[in-house]
Amino acid sequence: MSHADSDVVPDAVPDSGPGAESRTDGASAETAVWEVVDELVRWLDRENALPPEQVRLLRILKLSEEAGEVAQAVIGATGQNPRKGHSHTWDDVQSELCDVIVTAMVALRTLTPDARRVFDGHLDRVAERAASSTGRSAPATSPTGRPAPAEDPSASR
Repeated sequence: MSHADSDVVPDAVPDSGPGAESRTDGASAETAVWEVVDELVRWLDRENALPPEQVRLLRILKLSEEAGEVAQAVIGATGQNPRKGHSHTWDDVQSELCDVIVTAMVALRTLTPDARRVFDGHLDRVAERAASSTGRSAPATSPTGRPAPAEDPSASR
């Protein structure tokens, strides 16, 4: 499936609605991203007649499809399929990786209305583990811009 055929993102994300004004009046990029994710989830929910438990599972499974498209693009960018040759570019790989990220955000938001908090907390923990594995101290602020969490020895999992 090509990027243009993606069924995760509509041809045009609506420019009106709750998130549109805040994206244009100086809201942070992070807030704008999650507002778009919320809009996408609402759009997908409106277009879907399946029971919620099926929707949840299918949005998670969609990640596998998108990851496969990344693999296909890498194979095409490196010309590793002799039958197809160089069928993709590294820009295609970037685009497919973005589809994976958006799909994961939509799946996470489908699982919880607190997707942003869950993601921010997870990113903070990953950054802290990365800092500790290099022998550096964790930064005073987390990657999400909040004060870094206090060192919790039980948090290493």
